[in-house]
Amino acid sequence: MKFLFDLFPVILFFVTFKIYGIYAATAVAIAATFVQIGWVWFRHHKVDNMLWASLVIVVIFGSATLILQDETFIKWKPSVLYWLFAIALLLAHLIFKKNLIRTMMKEQIKLPEPIWVHLNTTWAAFFASMGAVNLIVAYNYSTETWVNFKMFGFMGLMLAFIVLQGLFLGKYIEKNDDKEI
Repeated sequence: MKFLFDLFPVILFFVTFKIYGIYAATAVAIAATFVQIGWVWFRHHKVDNMLWASLVIVVIFGSATLILQDETFIKWKPSVLYWLFAIALLLAHLIFKKNLIRTMMKEQIKLPEPIWVHLNTTWAAFFASMGAVNLIVAYNYSTETWVNFKMFGFMGLMLAFIVLQGLFLGKYIEKNDDKEI
């Protein structure tokens, strides 16, 4: 359910684009992101920094798209967001000696330090690549294709990457021999 909630603005963007076009979809994405943050704040009295970053980016690039009537700006938004994720992962590790992937996952899995570093670096590389792929699709294909790829291609790539990460991490998961009845 959380996964669908996280995709709420993207799903609304996609549906609105199919019915009304890119500019209406952009306005809906901005509004949906505000609603999403409002809901998170209402429920948890705290909003994750990445969600705030997403809001700032969608407002900046979405507003530029609407004001200038140029869809190029909204097409850059996913790349900028993915690149910010990559930079945050790398800078946190290199400058602050903090592994953000470990911070998010340490309750679910215990790993040796080199594996945490590998995982953090791999996620950073994945996000950097996703940003590049977004621009390749945005500049070489129609807006319709880009929107479809944004909705389904990115989800597919993310799912494949997570499955591959799970297979890689599988050998590090401790087995519990206690049998519960």
